[in-house]
Amino acid sequence: MKPLLLLCTLLLSLNSWAAEMQPASSKTAAAIRANLSDMPIKAVHTTAIPHVYEVQVGDTIYYTDETGQYLINGHMFDTSKKIDLTAQRLANMNRINWSVLPLEDAIVSGPEDGLKMAVFTDPDCPYCKRLEENLQKETGIRVYTFLFPLTQLHPDAYEKSKSIWCAKDRYQAMVDVMLNNKKLPKATCKTPIDDNMKLAEKLNVRGTPTVFAEDGRKYTGGDMKTWLNQGK
Repeated sequence: MKPLLLLCTLLLSLNSWAAEMQPASSKTAAAIRANLSDMPIKAVHTTAIPHVYEVQVGDTIYYTDETGQYLINGHMFDTSKKIDLTAQRLANMNRINWSVLPLEDAIVSGPEDGLKMAVFTDPDCPYCKRLEENLQKETGIRVYTFLFPLTQLHPDAYEKSKSIWCAKDRYQAMVDVMLNNKKLPKATCKTPIDDNMKLAEKLNVRGTPTVFAEDGRKYTGGDMKTWLNQGK
């Protein structure tokens, strides 16, 4: 199948599934909320499966029966269309407004005309290092990296982040620290690290790496370039 046709098919499938989802009836929602009273439920929706309901808790999705007695923590797939329905819902549910990102506070890499993505990263985060390794192999992606040290998990990440920002070549410094275990001189300049941490809190970014596309979707897995192209 040609890429454009595949993308159109995917979008039509998602639109069809979204049309099937409706807010649960007030009676059903009340029963589910009553049985799951210890969970801060934001919304309850129907799903493509009869008598199975989607429960939104923060930026997470669970599934339950119409009484709330049984709770499922996992992803729902459409096997005929080969679509991870839960991943698509999460991506749309956790969208951000790209225009609120202070791109001047990010480390920029990749071609100016590339597909745009924003990454919140911690220089001591193992998964961030893996992502950076993968991005080294990619082409055609414009990356805006916001240094976001998770100080409770990685106590050295805050000072490392500041040192990276104060380096002459910020991107190379970040790569050296994350992939080559290089130690940088102590930071001697003003940095946006504290502002980045506040921004992450505002956008409900609680872990690293967290990735957003230019259309605001949050990355939930799969081929990075294919995912980015879905927003074009």
